[in-house]
Amino acid sequence: MGSHISRRTALTLLLSGSAATARAGRLLAHGMDGSVGPDGLPRPAPETEGLDPARVLEFLAEVQASRLELHSFMLARRGKVLAEGWWAPYRPDLRHMMHSLTKSVTACAVGLALNEGRFHLDDRVVTFFPHVLPSTASANLRAMTVEHLLSMRTGHDHMVSGAAWRGIRTSWVAEFFKIPVVYPPGMKFVYTSAATYMLSAIISKTTGLSTLNYLRPRLFDPLKIGDEDWPPGPEGITPGANGLSWRTVDSLKLGLLHAAEGVWRGTRLLPAAWVRSVQQPHGSDKYGYQWWLGPGGAYYADGLFGQFAIVFPRAQAVLAITSAVQNDDDLLPVVWKHFSGAFAGESAESNQQSDARLQHVTADLSLFAPLSPTASPLSAQVSGRRYSIAEHDDGVTAITLVFSGDRCVFTLADAQGQHSVSCGLGNWIEGTTTMPGHKLHHEYRPNVMRVVASGRWVDQNTFEMVWQFVETAFRDTVSARFQGEDLVFDRRVNVNSGALSIPTLHGKSAAI
Repeated sequence: MGSHISRRTALTLLLSGSAATARAGRLLAHGMDGSVGPDGLPRPAPETEGLDPARVLEFLAEVQASRLELHSFMLARRGKVLAEGWWAPYRPDLRHMMHSLTKSVTACAVGLALNEGRFHLDDRVVTFFPHVLPSTASANLRAMTVEHLLSMRTGHDHMVSGAAWRGIRTSWVAEFFKIPVVYPPGMKFVYTSAATYMLSAIISKTTGLSTLNYLRPRLFDPLKIGDEDWPPGPEGITPGANGLSWRTVDSLKLGLLHAAEGVWRGTRLLPAAWVRSVQQPHGSDKYGYQWWLGPGGAYYADGLFGQFAIVFPRAQAVLAITSAVQNDDDLLPVVWKHFSGAFAGESAESNQQSDARLQHVTADLSLFAPLSPTASPLSAQVSGRRYSIAEHDDGVTAITLVFSGDRCVFTLADAQGQHSVSCGLGNWIEGTTTMPGHKLHHEYRPNVMRVVASGRWVDQNTFEMVWQFVETAFRDTVSARFQGEDLVFDRRVNVNSGALSIPTLHGKSAAI
């Protein structure tokens, strides 16, 4: 990337449909001067580890040019962080929902349990759960083994997303046994979250611990991963295939552990043979054991909407990414283009100008352009008015907006109670909310979410809010259009596995 390109031109993502949105703040960037970051990882100059900083700048420039929304990245080699950045309002200390990257974490538990003799690759799945097994279990189902689950060759003819089961409160093991096993196991690769869930269920069955609690002393504690969130599903079983939230650096550590063949700071945490096996094809040239296989020997943990821990074993390098891209295939080619051959030697020629520019731009990354103040005479008229919502499928009964000083507090009422988001006017406000949104958020239903929010008048009658849920990939754009005594309410999301908007809601002004 030429030096004439400014950092804002190259690296600020301007979001379509939300003009005059605000910068969410500057991020603290760690200087690449050999210091050790708060995560305990050293940060030398990139060229000392064979990386030209210009390669990272080129990657970031193409990400921007392709309008790919990244939230964070960390690039490391041999345990040393060479480049990193967070797009405000995302920060290093915040967790991020990892979706199916979680599968590669569960694979660690499987490798450890196999090494401890808790079960074996050729054990049949039905033998672990005879009390749930239907009497009509097919021969194909009875033939399915642990290895078939690991390699996604269960004999199913379609995938089951984690979203399909998240609203079910009864046994997910029983749900698994309802899926027709159309093919003899081992014949056909079909990627499915149901398989990884069953691996987690088998870990619980054979160890007496949830997968999370099984991994804590064996993996999480030695790696100093302690702020994760991985809520259990029915029967106390960790979902296994998804549901894990942790920091970007934790994804990086997962990759670094594998790049070092299971050794972390002189201590073996994973069997070397297991690390080798996960990156080998098992019935599909694109898939190992719960890890995807990339070009040039690379392999990667992959979560929906662009959450990655990518291992380049030949270079002992790892790239961790969080993002919000609707299609992973849009981002991965950019990664392979810029990083597959980025570590050609032990050291690169010193390039102080590129190094300084890299530090400069990664310290000033942001999703949003600066906000411009907006106003409407309607704000005083509608503030505090309760709008009763016509009956509809989502169960919203009322909406209220209260404008006061530098903020608007938006409140939605439904059968579960009242849910509020505080939106800055000309600024961003960070807080927490119980606002429901599972239909737009891949069916996740957390009790509380961290949100950074702002609002603006896009015209005299329409107030638009942006809710950035900064521990997820999701950003909701919400509009309230006032027409006399009526309210027209719309809500859409940036990425989702289903619909990107909900049906328009209509309200009528009523006394509070």
